Amino acid sequence: MYLSIKFVRLGNYSVDKIQKISDIYSINTKQGNKMKLLIHDLEKPNEILLNNNGDEITVISDNGKINPCICCFGCWIKTPGQCVIKDGYENMGVLLSKCNQMIIISKCFYGSYSPFVKNVLDRIVCPYQLPYLKTVNGKTRHPKRYKNRYTLTVYFYGKATEKEKETAQNVIKAYRENVNIYFYDAFDEIKGIL
Repeated sequence: MYLSIKFVRLGNYSVDKIQKISDIYSINTKQGNKMKLLIHDLEKPNEILLNNNGDEITVISDNGKINPCICCFGCWIKTPGQCVIKDGYENMGVLLSKCNQMIIISKCFYGSYSPFVKNVLDRIVCPYQLPYLKTVNGKTRHPKRYKNRYTLTVYFYGKATEKEKETAQNVIKAYRENVNIYFYDAFDEIKGIL
């Protein structure tokens, strides 16, 4: 699947080049020294309009080739920090380690992410973390492999019941505290916000 992204000129910077890395596209800007990681399930990705503040933007979209995580621990033991499944999505943990902001756009499926977005997040989690567990503030978690800090914003679109919205918030907050979560009935409502 070819990724086509429409960007508008914003301020005194514009998109310099689109560089294909496996099936992940990185858009570099002239003033870019921070990276936004955008994971989406949109069928028409050229509808994505981001407020680009000079950041590098890496867009993860569905090329139809992603394989699910098989929990083999290869990213912890065989190739630390990188998934052993070679399908173009093996460097998700490294990409997360370089970002300062992760944005997720997903259709709300029964109170969670769409299948593609869930696959990407499953493939990010293990390579980004270390294999042992640590308890901090009464919560047991895997420590981060990398030292970066990033913000997470999730935009759900599609009709969702109040119970599905509550479930989605609980699922996301179990993964990450201090996250912004928004719900919209249609993607068209999101366009102007990003």
